[in-house]
Amino acid sequence: MIQKIIHTILLRRHFWRYATFSEVAELYVARLLRILALHMVSVFIAIFLFNMGFSLVFVFSYLCLHYTVKVPLSFAASLVVARFGPKHATLYANFLYIPSLIAFTFVASPEHIGSWIALGLVVLFQSTSSVLYDYAHLVNFSKIKSVKHGGKELGYMQVVEKTANILSPIIGGVIAMLFGSVVVMIVAACLFAVAALPLLRTDEPIKTRQKIRWKGYPWRASWKSIVGYSGVGFDVVTSGVVWTLFLAVIVFASQQNEIYTTVGALTAFGTGAAFVAAFVFGRLVDRKAGAVLIKYGVLFKSLGHLMRPIVASSTGAAATGAVAEVSTTAYSMAFTRGVFDIADNSGFRLTYLLLIEMVVNIGAALACGVAIILFSLFDMRDAFMIYFVTAACYVFILTLPRFSLYRR
Repeated sequence: MIQKIIHTILLRRHFWRYATFSEVAELYVARLLRILALHMVSVFIAIFLFNMGFSLVFVFSYLCLHYTVKVPLSFAASLVVARFGPKHATLYANFLYIPSLIAFTFVASPEHIGSWIALGLVVLFQSTSSVLYDYAHLVNFSKIKSVKHGGKELGYMQVVEKTANILSPIIGGVIAMLFGSVVVMIVAACLFAVAALPLLRTDEPIKTRQKIRWKGYPWRASWKSIVGYSGVGFDVVTSGVVWTLFLAVIVFASQQNEIYTTVGALTAFGTGAAFVAAFVFGRLVDRKAGAVLIKYGVLFKSLGHLMRPIVASSTGAAATGAVAEVSTTAYSMAFTRGVFDIADNSGFRLTYLLLIEMVVNIGAALACGVAIILFSLFDMRDAFMIYFVTAACYVFILTLPRFSLYRR
């Protein structure tokens, strides 16, 4: 039903590729369900661990391990996608996330040995699922997107993601407040079980039983975009985990009973602002204005990070979150379209996107490592302040590449 609605609304705008638009619609639906399930729990996992008695140093150590493990697992993910195709890999990834949610429900307190075993299982299954899904999604979308109107399709994908981002934290927050965080995990697990099914209605978009090739790889044409993509990983941790924890333990520390719904509502508000921007930015990317979007998107994202430490109210949090989300939408759409262009023209799509997937997790692990050091050396508020300043500087690495797509 969801797929039919998306197809009806967007088909008239995609008449030039009627024969293959069903594949794009399927990807939109699968992405919507996956993010809806993922963000119902991901926004609150760090808060949940902190409320269970784990220190912030431990929370970031756990996340650092999660992202670090994903780096070598990227090789395994690339082999699965190359052999079975990205659609089947997505199905496997969704089912692999379910055991991590089940294991997370057994996390009780840092004093119980069972909690440590459960967290170990969470890291194992969550990391495997995440890296397999992310890599499969990159390969799938990079292959089936329209060359001429790729920016517009990225815009629609952003709209789908923002819709899920708006709904999921609100739904998750309400469920957590009324029934507890364990029920959120159960509902999310059910969504994961069906999230990949829409993709299996059509054939794989790439040739299966391939191998990852390294001989002759064009390092000179791709290394800047690979290194620059580490900024995406760093920013994911900053805008997601660190910002969420800052709101929970600093800004709204006195609202512990309603913290899930408060953070969920603020997250949804910021995402809503980026919802409208996605339409505009997609068209700008197709008009070869991506370099401008990256430049100013990164600039305003940096300024947004600098403003985060002085937030002291719901209004300030909402405004800062909205600016950050719009800025992220600007640079991420343009950067991703540039990455897809390199993937299309390199002749090494699977190898290049494997390197992209590895580096984004290295960037996220680096962000967690910085947080571990800061929260070990400074008190909580000072650590947050220094971290956001560091993030404001690091995000400029996204301006390193000069995509040839935007010079044509």
